[in-house]
Amino acid sequence: MSSTSNKQSQALEPRVLLAASVTVFLWASAFVSIRACADYFSPGALALGRLLSGAVVLVCVLLATRGGLPSRKAWPGIACSGVLWFGGYMVLLNWGEQLVDAGTAAMVVNIGPLVIALLGGWLLKEGFPPMLLAGMAVSFAGAVVVGLSMSGEGKSSTLGVLLCLLAALAYGGGVVSQKPALKHATPMQVTTFGCLIGAVVCLPFAGQLLGDLATAPATATLNMVYLGVFPTALAFSTWAYALSRISAGSLGATTYAVPAVVVLISWIALDEVPGWLTLLGGAVCLAGVAVSRMRRPAGRAPAAAAAATPEVAGEAGAEGTEPDGVRTDSGR
Repeated sequence: MSSTSNKQSQALEPRVLLAASVTVFLWASAFVSIRACADYFSPGALALGRLLSGAVVLVCVLLATRGGLPSRKAWPGIACSGVLWFGGYMVLLNWGEQLVDAGTAAMVVNIGPLVIALLGGWLLKEGFPPMLLAGMAVSFAGAVVVGLSMSGEGKSSTLGVLLCLLAALAYGGGVVSQKPALKHATPMQVTTFGCLIGAVVCLPFAGQLLGDLATAPATATLNMVYLGVFPTALAFSTWAYALSRISAGSLGATTYAVPAVVVLISWIALDEVPGWLTLLGGAVCLAGVAVSRMRRPAGRAPAAAAAATPEVAGEAGAEGTEPDGVRTDSGR
């Protein structure tokens, strides 16, 4: 990738930074809400109820803003992200968390951003910025520390680990599928129709949802609605907005802040005081995100440019402004 593209992928506009921050906070809160209602809803029923709640809000907003239908070129990416991310990921994660402890689930699911970076660099031609990969390695180490510190005496089954791994792969594949769709559709269109497709995928669990709603307490039902309105409708929309303006790998790296935020929310909302190892792991996660945002030192490039002849320097300057074919900027 050219230095211009690297700068574009590393420097976050204030609005993009705000959108990513909202996404991270709301996705972190989802773990707390899922824990609060998982005993009353089966994995598929919880996913369907969450998606239906989110779809109602998204469709209303889309109609109110006269968003319309996306371009035909956007539909393959929307459909793929709807099946993999909105549908598959939510069911797999809900199911996996019933079979393994929260710490193990967090460790396995945090493979997702790595999958995004690898697939984005390969399929989307985003390249593999060294600072991004270094930051992700640091954050993944922090996620492992958080996972180990929260595992306790929890149980971990082979099936549960496999389900969480499949959820991480679905998450990564869904994000990489969503990125090209954002070239032909608005973030609201991509999110709304992706959520609707995910809900259609989960329709076979409608019977379970009706049965669970009949026996679940009001607090659990409200938590399910919260999951649909905020971590799904709002957070997926802010994610799509940010994804339309920076590379998938760079945005995926910001989600490594989620484990640290989960620890903070659990501390405040559930009065779960974290141990020192958990706090250390959360700090390492945040440090890794900071590293991923750093720009690679220019090295000897400025000196070499100064030594060049005016003609060569002029050609090099012109070449530096040429696009590299990767659309990771916000000027679409």
